[in-house]
Amino acid sequence: MASVADQVPIAEGLFTWPSNDPRLLGSKCQSCGVVTFPAQSGCPACCGEATETIEMERRGKLWTWTIQGFLPNRPPYEGPETPETFQPFGVGYVELPGQVRVETRIKTEDLAKLRIGMNMDLVVEKYIERDGKDVIAYFFSPTDEI
Repeated sequence: MASVADQVPIAEGLFTWPSNDPRLLGSKCQSCGVVTFPAQSGCPACCGEATETIEMERRGKLWTWTIQGFLPNRPPYEGPETPETFQPFGVGYVELPGQVRVETRIKTEDLAKLRIGMNMDLVVEKYIERDGKDVIAYFFSPTDEI
């Protein structure tokens, strides 16, 4: 595994990094309480400008999902797959209790075991390598596969 100096987040401000307990970073409106991800400086619900950055829950429930059955367009996608190595993967929304639904790539060995309502945990790990550094991204992974 690369040292922290050789790791960069896929985008600044999406999650705490480096961290032994990484969390997604969202924002909460001080006026109406709406939570957004990623963090925003203004509220999309009430147009308030007083928001605070919050650390999101690490566990949620799979709200809905689908299978990405084709290689996404490049750019903007810069995943590790090539047309020859591409394997379908899960994409969905995980509902974080009392917060928000987060769009995510789903890490699982068996897409057939995905079920709406199953528990999902945040995973932050290497996604690709760019310019000699490991690019760290977030995913959610099932915790109670049947």
